[in-house]
Amino acid sequence: MTRRRLRLLILYLTFILALLGFVAFLAGVVIEFFSRGAPAVDRLSGELSPVIQVALTGLCLAALMSIIWFGLVGLLLARQSRQLGADYGDAYRLIEAFRFREAIPLLERTIRDGKETSEVLMLLTSAYAYNGQLAKAQAAADRAVQLFPNDPAAYITLANGYRLQAAYDEAARSLMHAAALAPDNPIIWAELGFAQRFAGDAAAVESFKTAAMYSMPEMYALRVYYHLAQAYKASGDTEQAVRAAQRMMSARNGLNVWRTGLGALEGMAYGQALRYEVAAIEQAIADADAGSR
Repeated sequence: MTRRRLRLLILYLTFILALLGFVAFLAGVVIEFFSRGAPAVDRLSGELSPVIQVALTGLCLAALMSIIWFGLVGLLLARQSRQLGADYGDAYRLIEAFRFREAIPLLERTIRDGKETSEVLMLLTSAYAYNGQLAKAQAAADRAVQLFPNDPAAYITLANGYRLQAAYDEAARSLMHAAALAPDNPIIWAELGFAQRFAGDAAAVESFKTAAMYSMPEMYALRVYYHLAQAYKASGDTEQAVRAAQRMMSARNGLNVWRTGLGALEGMAYGQALRYEVAAIEQAIADADAGSR
């Protein structure tokens, strides 16, 4: 198990324990409140009832785990700040605002300062590509894989560079490497399916099915379940098609993310392909809304 996965596991574990402790506390209070037996505190001995003791133990556990969780999050954020520096955070915000030209010098300075990570190279690849500097984008993506061959993020970086050049076959191959390194990451499987679909590879459906085995952000769930609904419909599996369509509708808010990014892709072949797909999803959602009235 890598250090990164171990840290994430500890974070999840402390969060779950805190939640369980809080639930135990609430359950104990509710049980004691509606109980017709002995009072919460024995007036003669001054001892708490067993139920209240369990409830207070749960509250203490929740408090302790919350302190540990926030402490770990703070340490991870501080570690990331030391590793990547302030320029990385500023560049990230600029890229979120589609101000790629301004983000590039900050990321280049981060690298000159010796803070060259797969995350920095991923942002730099995207910034170069969206700014029309495709050769530099490819060089940054290639360097990510060269420096971090065992990091799935490096292959995602390489795939992003290929995708923005509409080299979907190469993007899919890079994402297969990423999926081999992180087989339980649904976003990688979703991105692999998108790349395979644009490349005309029928294996995209299997990638979407794998992604659907996990929980995903709405922006990914929307597209994954749209394509699954279309695939099931084409194969005559009406029941599965309906289920996928329902999942797509429940993730409809994810469409806003893809709409927002289309402007930055103006003039790119990938941008045009994505625009057609977004329009098809919008129509599918409109048809579903009309059918439910």
